[in-house]
Order: sequence, then structure tokens, then C-alpha cells
Amino acid sequence: MLVVMQTSATEAQIEAVCGRIAALGLRPHPMPGAQRTAIGITGNRSAVEPAALEEMPGVAEVLVVTKPYKLVSRDLKPDTTVLRFPHAPASIGGAALAIMAGPCAIESHEQAFAAAEAVRAAGAQFFRGGAFKPRTSPYSFQGMAEEALKIMAEVRQRTGLLIVTEAVDERSLELVADYADLIQIGARNMQNFSLLKRAGQAAKPVLLKRGLSATLDEFLMAAEYVMSEGNYQVVLCERGIRTFADHTRNTLDLSIVPAVQRLSHLPIIVDPSHGTGKRNKVTPMARAAVACGADGLIIEVHPRPEEALSDGMQSLYPEQFAALMQDVRRIAPILGREVPAPLVPAAATHAGATR
Repeated sequence: MLVVMQTSATEAQIEAVCGRIAALGLRPHPMPGAQRTAIGITGNRSAVEPAALEEMPGVAEVLVVTKPYKLVSRDLKPDTTVLRFPHAPASIGGAALAIMAGPCAIESHEQAFAAAEAVRAAGAQFFRGGAFKPRTSPYSFQGMAEEALKIMAEVRQRTGLLIVTEAVDERSLELVADYADLIQIGARNMQNFSLLKRAGQAAKPVLLKRGLSATLDEFLMAAEYVMSEGNYQVVLCERGIRTFADHTRNTLDLSIVPAVQRLSHLPIIVDPSHGTGKRNKVTPMARAAVACGADGLIIEVHPRPEEALSDGMQSLYPEQFAALMQDVRRIAPILGREVPAPLVPAAATHAGATR
């Protein structure tokens, strides 16, 4: 069920409606919009009587939501959610494209800073890097864990880039939440419901990647798990799905971008690195992702891809990423989007950065 407040509703009236919902043994989820606030209701095992709410001051109407996902739906929030970050000019979901770039895995202090300086200079606002690496083989490089997180915290301090890194289980999520600005939930964990719930209790935004064989509804329901716990700062990410095609690592499904944008208010970005698995396909598919309306890109960049301990074949050289950013700057204005100017390196420690 959805309570739509009047455009003139006061904060006190919104709080009163939330209080009534809670008194009914349900959970209110207020979602401020550009024109009005809508309040989603979860926790009901049967229909809620609209009369209990529709006569309250400030209420415009009470609607029944038939979709299995409620909080991610545009029915709840017609305007696209924009995630903003304290102490940084970056955002996700607005007119500015969010550009995230960096190596698949943090391998050393020198490698991380070489990559970070390159992607910052080219125009990225976020530094992506793996500290915990869930690999197909148990004998492959598994990441540097907290040591990598400390390196990324230093990257943020010295470059101003915000940090995106993956949590692979509930234990690692606690560490990642301490260090990162954006917690990534990877494709293999898209339906790890206990992890999704724990991410929903975190105080940091969540980047949720689409599972390897997930449908659109399954993808949105995974986001619903996060939001149902009270964390409404969720970004979706298309990273390719598994099909019969063998000319590419995965099949990058760009059609899901407009499909998500029709049904959900959540921003969606695209990962052409995992989506193709081949360096020569990353730039063309990144261009296409921007052209189809994605809210941003997440791209693997390594100073020496031929020496990378993880996913070197899909990692761009720094000069290739710089060229890609030039292409993106040409395409974005056609769609009414923009790419922020490169960040000026930060001189002071970013607040809330280290454990």
C-alpha cells in the first residue's frame, strides 16, 4: 500500500501518518519527492483498510500497490532518486554521469595510486577496487582484505575520489562499511538475502549488481530487500548475463536500462568490463551505455593490465580510459547529461574514511 501526501503536507502531518502506520504494526517508508512525499507501507500480511489513513490531515490518497516490489517502484516515487555524498561533489542519478573506475583488485600501494591518479585525471569521481575477491577458482588471488581497504582510504584522502568496493559476506560488509563510500554487492550475491538485509541496515549507499541469470523482477526484488531494511540509497548495475554467446564473457543487456527506468526510481549504471570481458569491447559498449540513458559507468582500469592478478583481459590501459572519457563527454550532452570536470586532489582527510 502507498500513502500519497498532498503537496502542501507539513512535516508534522507526514510524521503523524508514519506514526499511525507504525501503530498498526506496520513499517512506514517515507520517500520525499520533488513535489510531494509518498509513504510506502511494508509488513502487512493482509490488506490494510485505507480508511485508517485516508482521512488523516495532509493525505491526498491511499493506493494499493500490486507489484511485488513496492519501495523500488516509480509508483512510490515518480522522480529518479539522486544519491549525494557528504564532503564530495559527486552524485548518482542526476544530470551528471557517475564515472567509477579502477582496477579489479587492489594489488599494491603503487598499483592502486597509479590507477587512481590516472582515472582521476581523466574525470572519474569514484575509485573502484576489490579488497575481497570471490573467484571461480579457490586458488586464484582472493584480494588483500583490510590492507586493501586501508590503501583505498589513503587514495581517497590524497585524490578526493570516493571509494567503491565489494562486500562478499556479512563479516566483510562490516569492514567495507567502515572504509567505503559505496558498498558493492556483487552479481554472485544478488540473491544472498541475509547479506542484502545486512546492507539495508548499513549507513552507506549500496551498489547492487545484477545476478548472472537474474530477470528484471528478480533484480528489482533484490533491491527491495535492501530498501525494506531502511536503506533507500541503492544504485543498480547491469554487468552482463550468462547466455549461449561465446564471443564475449557475458552478454551485456543494455535493454534493462530503459526497462528499469520505466519501473523504478533507482539510478542504474553499466559495467561494460564484466559485461564483455574483453578490452576491445569495453569502450564501444560504454559509449552505448551512455547513449541508452545509463546514469553512469563502472570500468576496470589497470596501469599494467598484462600483469594484473585479476581480470587483466578486460581492464583498460589508462590512455584508453582517457580516450573513452573524451567520447563520453561528446555523447552525454546529446542526452542532456554532463560529465563533471576532473577532481582536484584533496589535501585533507575525507571525513568518515578509516576504521
